[in-house]
Order: sequence, then structure tokens, then C-alpha cells
Amino acid sequence: MKAVVMDSYGPPEVLRVADLPEPEAGGGQVRVRIRAAGLNPIDARIRRGEFDSVFDISFPRQLGNEFAGVVDQVGPGVNRFAPGDEVIGFADMAAHAEWVVVPAGNLTAKPAELPWETAAVVSAVGQAAFNALRTLGVAAGETVLIHGAAGGVGSVAVQSAGARGATVIGTASEGNHDYVRSLGGIPVAYGAGLEERVRELAPQGVDASMDLTGSDEAVIASIAVTRDRSRIVTLVSPPLAERHGIAMMYGSRAAETVARVADLVARGDLRLPLARRFSLEEAAEGHRLLEAGGLRGKLVLVPG
Repeated sequence: MKAVVMDSYGPPEVLRVADLPEPEAGGGQVRVRIRAAGLNPIDARIRRGEFDSVFDISFPRQLGNEFAGVVDQVGPGVNRFAPGDEVIGFADMAAHAEWVVVPAGNLTAKPAELPWETAAVVSAVGQAAFNALRTLGVAAGETVLIHGAAGGVGSVAVQSAGARGATVIGTASEGNHDYVRSLGGIPVAYGAGLEERVRELAPQGVDASMDLTGSDEAVIASIAVTRDRSRIVTLVSPPLAERHGIAMMYGSRAAETVARVADLVARGDLRLPLARRFSLEEAAEGHRLLEAGGLRGKLVLVPG
């Protein structure tokens, strides 16, 4: 099969498409022919070596943690899925490929209403946003600051926090301010004076803060305006968390959460826009766009 791999840490140019053995499903496992896979900031951070102390990385290393596709092989002991089933799932650095093998518990049925490319990107952002809001304990009447509010996780977090009855202040580039408003958030611009701009909107400070950018500027502003430092998390950068003494949130993954998010998107109760699609051969270009920032919505890789 074709798969995106890296042979060392480095810039996007370390990525290449390799021919790897076609995987086989073992006991309790399911093999899925991937129709689309999400491309996330964590993929770029793993490529740069920022998670070297967290994950046991060996080379060549595949990437990719979320996908949608069709089951084409089930291993012994699997009764919930059969060849031909359309599914959404999550993997451990293996989804940017033509096939993936995962435990059956990593999968949930794909709603028929969801296009493949949308289905492929609900897992990572949905679980990250829902887990972060639960970790922060965001509740009705509170104010939460979300850095990177126009991105994939940010889009879901803004909408989900609003659905909980919270007021959401979201940092975003100027071109994405109307989009953040459309999600129910109050946009503020990045850059010098961020703390002051947030204080104009929340003179008494905010109750909780979520960093999705990996920016020192964002975290420093959060520390200044968040009343309880224990309610500040970053989802993207262990070095940033260590440097500033805030929590790095990894979160747990569950197919039940994926199913919940997929159902919300399929019903139109949750918006999850796509920013751009790439082939496997264009993975490096996708990584460059990830690192440029300012995205509205998700990036997706489509094999074949």
C-alpha cells in the first residue's frame, strides 16, 4: 500500500510516499480501506520532534490519527463490523495511507448523510474539543478564552462551549472574525496587545482558557487574564506547557464520542467546515499550510 512516512524529524520535506506491505487484521482488529483522513497540527508537531519525549518514535514513521473508510477485513473475535461497513475511526500515527488496521473499539458507523471527507475529520477535533471542555469544567454563565477559534478543534470548541451556555472569546486572524461570530464566539485579533483586547471584553478576566495554537503569546495572555491558572490547558505543545507551567491535555479517545460528534454534524447541529483537500503525494504541502496558520476548518488527505 501507499503511505506517507518520514525518515527523520524535520521540515515538511522529510515526508514521502512509501510502498509498504498491505496490513492484515489480527484478533480483535479491523482493516479499513481509507477513503479520507484528517490532517492535524499534531501531525506537524510529531514531524518536528516535539512529541519525542511522549511517543516512542522509530523511523520510517507513519503519521495520521483519524480517518473514514470501508471495512474490508475483520480479524477473529470481531462481531460488530463486517466487510462493506462504512466507518469512522482513530488510529495511532497510521491513517495517512491506503489501508489501516485498528482495534474494533476504535471504530463507529459512519452516518449515511456525512460525506467521506467530512466524516474523516470529526474524530480528532470532536474528541479534543469535548475532552478539553470537560477537563476545564466549562459551565453555563462562565467565560472561556479559546486561542485558534477558527481552526478545526476551535470551531467545535466554540460551538460546544456556547451550547453549554458559556460566553466564548476566540482569537483568530482578522479574516476569520466573521466566521467566529457565526459560530457564536466573540473574536479578538492575534498580536501585540492581546491581553488588553481580551480585558476590554472581560474586565474581570475569564474563567478558563484553551490554547490550540502553540503560541507563547497566547499562553502568556491566558495566564494574565484567567482567574484560576489550573483552568488553562494547551492541546498542542508539551514544551509550551512545561515552559509556562500549565497543563498539557492529551485526553482519552472513545468511539462513543466520535459517534456523538458525527451525529451532531450529520444533523446540522454542529458545523465542521473543510479548508482544503490533498492527495497523499501532497502531504508536505498540507503540512506547510498547517504551519502557516490562519486556517478556517480542517485539512483532509484523500488516497488514490
